[in-house]
Amino acid sequence: MKKVKPAHREPTLADVAAEAGVALTTVSRVLNNRGYLSKETKEKVAAAIEKLGYRPNQVARALHGKATQTIGLIVPSVALPFFGELAVHIENALAEHGYRILICNSLGNAERELSYLNLLVGNRVDGLISGAHNEHLEEYGTIRMPLVTIDRQLAPHVPNVRCDNESGGRQATALLLESGAKRPALLTSRSGKHNLRERGYRAVLAEAGVEPVVLTVDFHTPAGQRQAAVNAQLDSVRGQVDAVFATDDLAAAEVLEWARLRGIEVPGELKVVGFDGTTALRRALPGLTTVAQPLQAIAQSAVEILLEQIRTRADKRANSTKVTLPAIELPVTLVRGWTA
Repeated sequence: MKKVKPAHREPTLADVAAEAGVALTTVSRVLNNRGYLSKETKEKVAAAIEKLGYRPNQVARALHGKATQTIGLIVPSVALPFFGELAVHIENALAEHGYRILICNSLGNAERELSYLNLLVGNRVDGLISGAHNEHLEEYGTIRMPLVTIDRQLAPHVPNVRCDNESGGRQATALLLESGAKRPALLTSRSGKHNLRERGYRAVLAEAGVEPVVLTVDFHTPAGQRQAAVNAQLDSVRGQVDAVFATDDLAAAEVLEWARLRGIEVPGELKVVGFDGTTALRRALPGLTTVAQPLQAIAQSAVEILLEQIRTRADKRANSTKVTLPAIELPVTLVRGWTA
């Protein structure tokens, strides 16, 4: 008589073998598709797995050097339209290759990101995609597994996929000037040489002989405080600027709200251009002029590069030389609305 599996625990490989009436090694060979096995044996094992609801222990598989078919994704928050939509595209692209995804939200907290990083590495995911915005996490440099970043340059040898941010900044600023703006301001999260959208903005203004006005509201400002912070920045230059290039669409929406609260007409008195062009924001603000990122193409490119790393991992371990890689930049699209 076969032993009855206790209801309070997960079924094991031994339970499957007993149910199918085969050896433990036979079940293992079926799961790993190794060696010759008859169709009848495979069907017995498959039926036992389905009946018992057996789920392979992915951590145990990883410890034995086997692929877990799982990828870790770290982003600031999927509650943000850009990262939520990006995560969906990455998940779909991975699913086409039989991979699953573990999504971790860093919420702008470096310690939280590090904790998730350790969790994913400890659970031996097959690779990592990082789009979080915390800077200077040295732990990424010690990871010895496939890694791709999205719009985040961790190290010269780590593949980075992003849109052509500088071109997008140029297009947005040029449009504002062409639309009649005399002094467009930039509203961004962090100003500096790493900000390629700012670089594009400054380049166009330099060519036009216009002095830049750069306003900053940190990316990780709590949602409940952001509008007030944006209002304060814009109030400080009211009457001095007649247009705003916001480096993300949520910031552009906050600029429009500031204008509404102050009774400022858009686009007559103030022109506004955003950046990202996510489906959610374009539905909420269909008239917003914005620079749209090719989100699906970015996701597919990141996944393809990561899977190629996974396929060639053995060769890379043999060759530890770190080669400097250029960023993969994909073209943006200027979407014209009534705000500029």
